[in-house]
Amino acid sequence: MESSAASVVTEIPAPRLRRYAGCGGLALAVEHYGPEDAPALLFAHGFGQNRHAWRSTATQLGDEGWHGLAIDGRGHGDSDWVAAGDYEFDHFAEDLAAIARTRDELPILIGASMGGLLGLLIEGESPSPVFRAMVLVDVTPRWETEGVGRILDFMAAHPQGFDSLQHAADEVARYLPHRERKDPERLRSQLREHADGRWRWHWDPRLLGRVAQQAEGYIPRLQAAARRVRIPLLLLSGGRSDVVSAHTIDEFLHAVPQAEHICIEDATHMVVGDRNDVFTREISRFLKRFA
Repeated sequence: MESSAASVVTEIPAPRLRRYAGCGGLALAVEHYGPEDAPALLFAHGFGQNRHAWRSTATQLGDEGWHGLAIDGRGHGDSDWVAAGDYEFDHFAEDLAAIARTRDELPILIGASMGGLLGLLIEGESPSPVFRAMVLVDVTPRWETEGVGRILDFMAAHPQGFDSLQHAADEVARYLPHRERKDPERLRSQLREHADGRWRWHWDPRLLGRVAQQAEGYIPRLQAAARRVRIPLLLLSGGRSDVVSAHTIDEFLHAVPQAEHICIEDATHMVVGDRNDVFTREISRFLKRFA
């Protein structure tokens, strides 16, 4: 017997790219996912990444009724580069806070690595909450220097770029040998082909000489900010990460007693890309309490 009530199908909007004004009027690229009137999630990527790192997770959470905003940080992806190359960590934080404040209700931040540190700095130093809750992805206010150094070495290893997407994929496979090799075309969102035919990472190389060198100096300030955070917080770490450790995680959980921690055992620092299925499932579980 057929039901007399018509079935209702809700169409989820396709991702759409918009521009926002950041610190100093710099144009920032932000991709929107899911229903416009749904509670907002802000996705802040790690150093040298861009908004496309969140595509699978943001799409799924959009289908679950959240409105995602995936941000390209200044000097990354399709956001503007700073003309003089004088990138400052505080300017990244001001950009992210400015986008958060465009929402009528407080958004939930999902920040990977650098994106998570920006969230701690913003929330801990603001006189009133900027975020409703926060998810940190494999980052703590103090990190393992050797692990971060390995990342920076890889980022700096190919200043002349790659002669093809396949070449880039081969180098990524050497850097991340635990991952299953994927179609090189999937790297297209992380690289750009230049006039000389070489493929280069889609971020400003001057970032390596600026933000990366400043990072260690921010640790005391980040630790102090973390101790002032009062909102719900989830830390997702990779069991094979060399950026966070049992010691830095314990230190963080002691400083932020309301924080929860979940370790994804077979993931490295690149949790989102290593085990996106598990990562998204844990995020979804955490978000249910705020629905």
